[in-house]
Amino acid sequence: MDNTLATPPSGVGTTVRERAVRCYAGFARVLDTLAPLYLLAARLYVAKVFMLSGWLKFSRWDSTLALFENEYHVPVLSPHVAAVLGTMAELGLPILLVFGVGTRAGALALFAFNIIAVISYPDLSPAGLKDHVLWGALMLMIAFFGPGRFSVDRLLGLDR
Repeated sequence: MDNTLATPPSGVGTTVRERAVRCYAGFARVLDTLAPLYLLAARLYVAKVFMLSGWLKFSRWDSTLALFENEYHVPVLSPHVAAVLGTMAELGLPILLVFGVGTRAGALALFAFNIIAVISYPDLSPAGLKDHVLWGALMLMIAFFGPGRFSVDRLLGLDR
């Protein structure tokens, strides 16, 4: 059996293929190098969104109570308890994300909080729902991939 047709002519196909593989490997190395910055940016973005919401609730407490009594319908909890717990979650959990302390647990807790927020507000607009989906996806990404290099978790050896 003649194998001359099975192998590409030397210098033609192998060179292009090798260049493509090297190029892709270089591209992957750049992304791997940037991944810790991306994870940090994702943590800071999600933290900012929830912290600002929590601060708004805290600074306008009467309005917050009215919203929980009339607009938000949190299952199982009374409006006052839901307002306190929700505000505490929005102010406290983002701090975990900012510093990367207990990051995976904090991201999952905020993910659950995010789901409860969507369920509790039946008049959420399609644009608002898109925001919640984005935040949820980012929190799941952080929970699955961890906080990255720039975190207390990594510094303490608690995350790869």
